[in-house]
Amino acid sequence: MTGVPASAANGSSKAGPQRAEGADSDPAGDARPARGKKVVAAAVNQASVWNIANLLTMLRLLLVPGFVALMLADGGYDPAWRSLAWAAFAIAMITDLFDGHLARTYNLVTDFGKIADPIADKAIMGAALICLSSLGDLPWWVTIVILGRELGITLLRFLVIRYGVIPASRGGKLKTLTQGVAVGMYVLALTGWLATMRFWVMAVAVVLTVATGLDYVRQAIVLRRQGIAERKAALEEAEA
Repeated sequence: MTGVPASAANGSSKAGPQRAEGADSDPAGDARPARGKKVVAAAVNQASVWNIANLLTMLRLLLVPGFVALMLADGGYDPAWRSLAWAAFAIAMITDLFDGHLARTYNLVTDFGKIADPIADKAIMGAALICLSSLGDLPWWVTIVILGRELGITLLRFLVIRYGVIPASRGGKLKTLTQGVAVGMYVLALTGWLATMRFWVMAVAVVLTVATGLDYVRQAIVLRRQGIAERKAALEEAEA
C-alpha cells in the first residue's frame, strides 16, 4: 500500500538513530526493535486502508445492491422509487469523481483502492444498464456495447501492463461523464422532450464509448510494439 502518512514516515526516521544507539549498548536488544518496527509498519499500512478515498469507494460498492432494489421496487416503473434510485446512482457517480482525486492529491493510493475503484465503477454502471434493459427502457445492444467495451479495455490494460500503462484520455473522461448523464436520465421516469433528449445523450455516449475504445486498442498496439522493440534492443546491446 502506498498511502502512508507523512507523520508516520517522519516518526520512522526519528526512531532510526535511537535503535542504532540501543544496538551499540545492548546487542540483545537489536532483535526486539526490529520486530517492533515491523509491527508498527504493519499497523500503519493497515490503518491507511481506512482513508477517506477508500471509504468513498466502499460506499459506492454498498450502493449497488441498494440501487438495484430501488430500481426494481414495485415493478420498476414507479416514479418515486425511480427517483430514489437516481439519487443512489448520482451519489455513486459523484463519489467516483472525488475518491480518485482525493487519493492522488493526499497520497492515499492503496492496493485496495487500485482494485476496488474500477470494480465499483463498473458495478454501478453495469447494474444500471442491466436493470434498464431488463425493464425494457434501454435496448440490450446498448448495454452489451457499453459493458463489452468497459470489460474489454480493462482486460487489454492488464495484457499490456508489462510494456507500460495506458493513460486515461480526455475522450475517456468525457465518455464516462456522458455515460453517467445518459444513464441517469434513463433511470428517471422522464416524459416529453426530456425523454427525447436522453435518447440523443445516450447516442453520444455510445459513439464516445466505441471511439475511445478503438483509441485505447490503438494505444495498446503501439505500446506493445514499443515495448518489444526496446526489449529486443536491450538484448542485442547485452549480447554485444
